[in-house]
Amino acid sequence: MAKDQTDRDLITLLQANARESTANLARKLGIARTTVVARLARLEREGVIVGYTVRLGLDDERPRVMAHVGITLQPKSSRDVIRKLQKLPELLQLSSVSGEFDYIAVLRADTTARLDALLDEIGEIDGVLKTTTSVVLAVRIDRSA
Repeated sequence: MAKDQTDRDLITLLQANARESTANLARKLGIARTTVVARLARLEREGVIVGYTVRLGLDDERPRVMAHVGITLQPKSSRDVIRKLQKLPELLQLSSVSGEFDYIAVLRADTTARLDALLDEIGEIDGVLKTTTSVVLAVRIDRSA
């Protein structure tokens, strides 16, 4: 079933605060609480919403250095490179992209020294031609779970 504007608004509210009560969601959307409950059940059943999670704030326990790394590969080396990248626990996300790079990796490391070592490890993987790194200075908006 296609999502309508109310579904999209509901998802937006949940992305901002997944713990929002159904009563508050209903009030903000101007619909009945039972309608919110039914829509949530349908969105979950259809796989639009696949879970709810906790996002942690920065503290001394969490790695503080994040970077986006553009990775350019030799032709036909993707499978081997991906297999090796999967072994890096600091790799949060790897996306194939169009444009200058073949992939963009999102890394999170404890220190800049560890990030530097990770970049060396990635650069030494057979099939990696080049990496280009942008260190995240601040996250202004984060709607990811």
